[in-house]
Amino acid sequence: MRVLVHPRARRRGVEVDGDVTVVYVRSPPEKGRANEEAREILAEYFGVNKSGVRLVKGQMSREKVFEVEYVEEP
Repeated sequence: MRVLVHPRARRRGVEVDGDVTVVYVRSPPEKGRANEEAREILAEYFGVNKSGVRLVKGQMSREKVFEVEYVEEP
């Protein structure tokens, strides 16, 4: 999924704007902190473990691609 990350935001959260998901993180874009917080927020939003969210592309960019693994319950 395409994600636009806004570091140093006043609030944490997720907004869906068309085909782009916008994630607001409080962390600065240093040493992967914003990426890790975005991963945590996406995991909470989709109700999966943090290990189920993986950064695929965009390590050093605001525009990223995350992969979210869904586990269907019986």
